[in-house]
Amino acid sequence: MRIAVAGATGNIGALTVAALERGGHDVVRVSRSLGVDLSTGDGLDDALAGVEAVVDVTNGPAAGPAEAVAYFGTATRNLLAAEERAGVRHHVLLSIAAVDRVEGNAHYAGKREQERLVAVGPVPWTIVRATQFHDFAAMVASWTEQDGVAAIAPLLVQPIAPADVADILGEIALGEPQGRYADIAGPDPQDLVDMARRTNEARGRVVKLVPTWSAGFGLAMAGNVLMPGEGARIAPTTFDEWLAEQR
Repeated sequence: MRIAVAGATGNIGALTVAALERGGHDVVRVSRSLGVDLSTGDGLDDALAGVEAVVDVTNGPAAGPAEAVAYFGTATRNLLAAEERAGVRHHVLLSIAAVDRVEGNAHYAGKREQERLVAVGPVPWTIVRATQFHDFAAMVASWTEQDGVAAIAPLLVQPIAPADVADILGEIALGEPQGRYADIAGPDPQDLVDMARRTNEARGRVVKLVPTWSAGFGLAMAGNVLMPGEGARIAPTTFDEWLAEQR
């Protein structure tokens, strides 16, 4: 199949491209750095010529809810319109588990708008909500790190390996549109603070972690809020297995 990956130069995008290419598929990389701009639509028609399915793993700025909604809204409208013109038969969107259970987070607001537009759009679709990735904890700590100290929220998550996400997205893109797909998650619940500590240790970094709910994620995300929904698809790679590759 000829499949386009929007956000192809990001972490999940690059892994999805690799997974599809291992399967022998013709992959079109869609990214601003490669001359295709979702915000303006420039280059989209040429990129999607002959494409049967699109996997959207794009990310966006989250300065505030309004900005995130505007960015994801514009990009998604442009992408869906180009897909309709090209005759694309399947739009696969990567979203976030619990995206509809968390208010006040700019990125989640943008992703909800993205989901809404896909669900009412002209192209048959599958929306795949994933839990946080295995590398999420260390990334969150890096946002606040200063002089070897980082504030981080004590979130309960059930993280999934990025490579597993890519494999699942590639598999789904090859099939028929399924609408709202089951949540995808890793095998085991984890504490975000402990994940960050262990990841930094594995990478040889010394960072003092300060658990706090004032570190970008509020109490709206406490408890089981970020856990996958009932009937979730559990990916195979554990956090320990992923961590072993970071050493």
